[in-house]
Amino acid sequence: MRAARIEIRIGGTGGQGLILCTKMLADALCAAGKRVAQSQTYEPTSRGGFCNSDLVIADGEVDYPLATALDYLVLLDRLALKPCWPLLKPGALVIADTRLCPELPEGERDGKSYHLPLSRAAIELGSERVTNIVALGALAALAGICGREALEQAVRLETPKSFLDLNLDALAAGYRLGVQADAAPSPRLASTA
Repeated sequence: MRAARIEIRIGGTGGQGLILCTKMLADALCAAGKRVAQSQTYEPTSRGGFCNSDLVIADGEVDYPLATALDYLVLLDRLALKPCWPLLKPGALVIADTRLCPELPEGERDGKSYHLPLSRAAIELGSERVTNIVALGALAALAGICGREALEQAVRLETPKSFLDLNLDALAAGYRLGVQADAAPSPRLASTA
């Protein structure tokens, strides 16, 4: 990470595990010596309403704990598009689920956008509930924001034993999607549908 401050948002709906996967990423970054502030926004419904989880990362003290200009945005539902899109910095990286957020705004944008089958990969693993972990792996692979081993360790620490293998498989599937998308010839339009 080159910048003094990096902002990440994972946006979707309540019940998708956004806050949990952002906590896992925060734990991995803290283990690497980064300073991290985590926050979240959600509607007062337990499932289905807009939700996002943010990380602000710095090498030193985090001067302001809330995200205001996103470097990385992961969209796990089209409901998150409208409140999140205006916060993108020039050059920001966007990852969107092909099934749950099939369309991004038209027009030129200075940055890379990837449409990846995050939820489909989770369903193929046996549970759509691990879409958040697939997304986490794809983000880590495409953004290079933390080491894979540190992230795997954070997933191990936050996952109940009965779901550990599934979550580790989901993380690996996300990494594969990210690596494949990064190797695609036109990352601005990359889609692994």
